[in-house]
Amino acid sequence: MSFEPKTAIVTGSDSGIGRATAVALAKAGMDVGVTWHSDQQGARDTAEEIRSHGRNAVVARLDTTDLPGCADVVDALAEQLGGLDVFVSNAGTGDGQKFLDLAYDAWRTTVDTNLSGAFVCLQRAAQRMVAAGNGGRLIAVTSVHEVQPRVGAAAYTASKHGLGGLMKTIALELGSYGITANSVEPGEIATPMTDQEDTDPRSEDRPGIPLGRPGDAREIADVVAFLASPASSYVTGASWAVDGGMLQMGPQGGSHITSSEWREG
Repeated sequence: MSFEPKTAIVTGSDSGIGRATAVALAKAGMDVGVTWHSDQQGARDTAEEIRSHGRNAVVARLDTTDLPGCADVVDALAEQLGGLDVFVSNAGTGDGQKFLDLAYDAWRTTVDTNLSGAFVCLQRAAQRMVAAGNGGRLIAVTSVHEVQPRVGAAAYTASKHGLGGLMKTIALELGSYGITANSVEPGEIATPMTDQEDTDPRSEDRPGIPLGRPGDAREIADVVAFLASPASSYVTGASWAVDGGMLQMGPQGGSHITSSEWREG
């Protein structure tokens, strides 16, 4: 099956990794649906950047805790775009609360945003792709915490573990339709979510990361753009760590930590 993507939706594309991804897909020749939750102006700025590359952009508000109604936003954007070839589930949140202190409402908000909302949107996107019969690309931006936990992130870690498992199951079930499903696992990336919106990651020292610095949102976007492209036609069910080598530091971290400060997150 020949796959030539022309349309994409990137959730949470008002800033950070989402914006960088939306722009990367526009540069690759796609019209892009942009979604925002609280930063409408940010979404408008993303749309303008997409249009500066000669592609169409449409914008809608998406609240992934609006269940199952948030899937209707996927339909509305796809209709405006004239189809849907690539869907990137990027919208997410965290709460920073330890397990013993984690209130159920906080748990539910994080899990609904990162997992349940992602599920209904991915499902709706996949249903459209199957109906169109042209194949497709489903991509989830998870986290290194898809595979490794973090103190103070019980709900976040659980939701990212779940999303990674969901993508692998989707890959098994939808391969016969020419639809691939993959995850991208960012490490520490200089974005608003990590309070580094205006930071040049190459100016920051991170001794515990082999490459010695945080990542740039565009470094995540480049991997997503590959997974959205025809070049990734034989890649499915994979989780791509884009973390500067962070995940390789487990044994070193265990043997080189010299205080109990890590217990505080």
